Amino acid sequence: MEPLLSVQNLRTVFGPVVAVDDVSFEVRKGETLGLVGESGSGKSVTAFSIIRLVQEPGAITAGRILFQGRDLLSLPEREMRQVRGAGIGFVFQEPMAALNPVMRVGAHIAEALTVHGLASRSAARQQAIELLRAVKITDPDKRIDDYPHQLSGGMRQRVMMAIALACKPPLVIADEPTTALDVTVQAQILELLRDMKREFDLSLLLITHDLGVIAETADRVAVMYAGRIVEQGPVRQIFRNPQHPYTRGLLASIPGGAVGSRLQAIEGTVPNLAHLPKGCAFEPRCGERIGMCAEAVPAEFMLDAGHGARCHLLTPDKPDGTGQKAER
Repeated sequence: MEPLLSVQNLRTVFGPVVAVDDVSFEVRKGETLGLVGESGSGKSVTAFSIIRLVQEPGAITAGRILFQGRDLLSLPEREMRQVRGAGIGFVFQEPMAALNPVMRVGAHIAEALTVHGLASRSAARQQAIELLRAVKITDPDKRIDDYPHQLSGGMRQRVMMAIALACKPPLVIADEPTTALDVTVQAQILELLRDMKREFDLSLLLITHDLGVIAETADRVAVMYAGRIVEQGPVRQIFRNPQHPYTRGLLASIPGGAVGSRLQAIEGTVPNLAHLPKGCAFEPRCGERIGMCAEAVPAEFMLDAGHGARCHLLTPDKPDGTGQKAER
């Protein structure tokens, strides 16, 4: 079956800096794909590229973004505006930055409905109340007249979800929806996302730096590092048998070991995208690197149905530069 969203060889640049490099993945109808990686890995730029809201001097220079069979990169802006909201809903990372501080909560939701011609101005208010109720905001008939600053962080995020769901889009992109929320509220938002996915028959692209969130929510996962996807596949398969050293490092750093045990961390930091290493971008931080890692960008190796990784360690019978075969 044709995927709902297919991103193919996407490349997004900011001047000489390549923020997203040869990224490919797909989201199928009814599934949740998690896009995970550290801050600065290119996750949010990928999301904004999909809905063509990359800010200047950013530009998409290569690739295709097929949504419901149409290439979004070839659409005129007028048609693209119809896709945003009606076709693809978006939950922004920082609600206070996304919401207009001088507009009431209800006006934000009503605007999404009226812009797409789905409700008259009078009917939009009642629908906005129902959407606030759907995202479990108490007293929605009163809260609809609140301003964003009158709401807690968790409630503002629920309002963002109500806006994203207003037009009943088949796909919702949620960019770090639990960032800056306390643990209890994070759990509530994740549960709400699962409920909304089921109730509205959604497909979901969930962007996060937290593999714990992925384990609870996603069907498949794509691991991103320095602008490239380094591993992707079914969540269970990748959690049980991670093939890329970066994925193994992320999984090892999840809290939950023995009481008093030290958390494992990946040494170093994500490289400056303006000065990436010649070969594998993870090579300077990798404890399993071999000779060729510094020399060439690894190709993707398919390990199983739907499970692939970009790592020289997966290359059959490749010498490590010292005459020895790489050992796993």
